[in-house]
Amino acid sequence: MGICDQRVVIVTGAGGGLGAAHARVLAAEGAAVLVNDINVDAAQSVVDEITAAGGMAVVNESDITSYASSGEAVAQAIDTFGNLTGVVNNAGNNRDRMFASLSEADWDQVIAVHLKGHFCIASHAVQYWRHQSKLDSPVSGRLINTTSGAGLQGSIGQSNYAAAKAGIAALTLNQAAELGRYGITANAICPVARTGMTTAVPAMAERMAAPGDGSFDHFAPENVSSVVAWLCSEASSHVSGLIIEAEGGRIAIADGWRSTTGVDKGSRWMPADVGEAMEAAMATAEAPQQVWGT
Repeated sequence: MGICDQRVVIVTGAGGGLGAAHARVLAAEGAAVLVNDINVDAAQSVVDEITAAGGMAVVNESDITSYASSGEAVAQAIDTFGNLTGVVNNAGNNRDRMFASLSEADWDQVIAVHLKGHFCIASHAVQYWRHQSKLDSPVSGRLINTTSGAGLQGSIGQSNYAAAKAGIAALTLNQAAELGRYGITANAICPVARTGMTTAVPAMAERMAAPGDGSFDHFAPENVSSVVAWLCSEASSHVSGLIIEAEGGRIAIADGWRSTTGVDKGSRWMPADVGEAMEAAMATAEAPQQVWGT
């Protein structure tokens, strides 16, 4: 028995890294998992591992950047397991460049996989849940998105990735505000873990390496997956619209953009006087977190 018994969850990009860890932990907690990845062999390896351990999982190779193909993933989950209760939008890529060197292709590829990819499967899932709601069937839908510190505060050399991840954070807030009426929650995780993307840089690979002495593995992706499994469960029904940071044993809520008191003249500021108002406004505003890489 686990906290995700009777749950059916799609995990995108689940052939490796965080997605594979999410799929394994969800299955260990009782969920039936649709393991989505365009790398079919990698996805099959994860499914084989889950089923060998007594869990339930199937492979799906839908292209999450295609709306029609994403619909096939949702249909497969429902046809195979009889229901769908959660979508974990995890799939990602990167094309890191300084902004002055960023090409249109670099931009389009990252926005397509991250931002459009978060839309496509979620849209089909929400349509299914909304239909169930209109039939007065109980709905307990979960959208778990994946943002990043790059999206929350920026990251040098990752303008495309940061913009996509910032968009995902805003998308999550909108989903939470709009979809609660149907029994759907939407939250985003901001993970720090050892994956193929984070360890591509040798310095990061060294810093995130698993300890060899059997002590706590701070950067193990399963640490993040525990939060994902809880968000997919019935127990999280009261939580929606949050950006949740998960790293090692730390769980925290990211505090988003907030308006400050500012300066109000009560009439129009003339252009030459705006500088004075800005100095006063900046003097009372809390400094933002630094951009990653600065």
